[in-house]
Amino acid sequence: MDTTSFGIAIMAAGKGTRLKSKRAKVLHEIGGRPLLMHVIAAAETVAPPDRIYCIIGHHADNVRTVAVSTGVHFVMQAEQKGTGHALQVLKKHFSFTGQKVPQHLLVLSGDVPLIRPETLQQMCSFHLEQHAAMTILTAVPPNPTGYGRVLRKSPGDPEVLAIVEQKDLAPDQLATPEINSGIYCFETESLFANLSRLSDQNASGEFYLTDIAGLLAAEGKRVIAIKADHIDEVLGANTIAEMMHLDAAMRLATARKLMAAGVTIFRPETTVIDSMVEVGADTTIEPYVQLLGNTRIGQDCRIRSYSVIQNSTIGDGVLVRNGCILDSATVGRCAVLGPYSHLRPRSDIGEDAHVGNFVETKNIRLGRGSKANHLNYLGDADIGAGVNVGAGAITCNYDGVHKHKTTIGDGAFIGSDSTLIAPVTVGDGAYIAAGSSITEDVPAGALALGRSRQTTKPGWVASRKKKTS
Repeated sequence: MDTTSFGIAIMAAGKGTRLKSKRAKVLHEIGGRPLLMHVIAAAETVAPPDRIYCIIGHHADNVRTVAVSTGVHFVMQAEQKGTGHALQVLKKHFSFTGQKVPQHLLVLSGDVPLIRPETLQQMCSFHLEQHAAMTILTAVPPNPTGYGRVLRKSPGDPEVLAIVEQKDLAPDQLATPEINSGIYCFETESLFANLSRLSDQNASGEFYLTDIAGLLAAEGKRVIAIKADHIDEVLGANTIAEMMHLDAAMRLATARKLMAAGVTIFRPETTVIDSMVEVGADTTIEPYVQLLGNTRIGQDCRIRSYSVIQNSTIGDGVLVRNGCILDSATVGRCAVLGPYSHLRPRSDIGEDAHVGNFVETKNIRLGRGSKANHLNYLGDADIGAGVNVGAGAITCNYDGVHKHKTTIGDGAFIGSDSTLIAPVTVGDGAYIAAGSSITEDVPAGALALGRSRQTTKPGWVASRKKKTS
């Protein structure tokens, strides 16, 4: 489909008062992203960002901050007087800026995040094929109460007489099953010519964009409707409960998409998988796993229950045992994590490495085949290949003011309960005796001991008992 004649307007100015929230409605999240970002992503399949106009108002600065990286335009609707008023503001924006007015305008709602790109493309094609002045995306929900209704000329006829809001329905119109989704295509010249004719003399005291349908039909212009395939994709969220319904629908769709691509997900209804997550074939995800943000997981991995992985990249063949927490970490192929490992930002775990029980890492590189299996804290460290970090050994990276780096060479052995006080370097193949406190560099191949000499007093216990009896 050729969409070069389309611009897109996204309604994102509303307060969302029924959410009972201080945040702008379009910034509430489902599937790990704000509602508005889902809509922009769908819009970009029809038109590039420089032809997308996001109409903002309530908490406009916050909305702009979240979406500015997409490259869309922002149009300020300082007073929110309805959807018709939003398009009046957009029309003025074109006049003030001198930007080229698109021949056709696709209008989306910033709080309808499940809209599919395929539906938008089908709708735009239908609009062009039918030479329509206005095309309305509709749906038939189980209960249409609360929605504006689409009145067709006759059943099955694509042409529409009018759209009537719920508050303004006549008694004989209440049973009309087909609802207005709030998503439209317009022939822009016809739309802009009629915006000044809108009236706020209605139950809400607002300028309804829906009234354009009746105005165009009265002029003999072609106003048509097309039904969406799935009711969920046109539903908005007016309450937190409704938003969580959309979140569940999106996450289930994400899980199904992954399973269709060869990923095994046990009990998908228990998992939390964000919409941007990617997982390779033949990976298994156990119940109660959370995969968040821009996480990428390779093939042939196993992610065991209760692990939470956020904005991290995991190579092929990795085993993540139960209860691991990863945030902005990178894990090489065939590594083993956990149980209960905590990989904090900038942790880079090499191929075949092991990070085990209650080990915490931050800003480190752990080389290929190296192991830290028990009760370690490793921060601000560069650890080579084939290193063994014994139980309880830690890098002391913080002096109360600054962070310092620990460097450990290939093949080194760090004994249990050692403390490496940074900045310090342990050379290739060096050994650190258990219980040592290392404050100086250790040359390659050396043994370093940094502990008090043991004193043993034979018979001391019996002598003590005798004195105290």
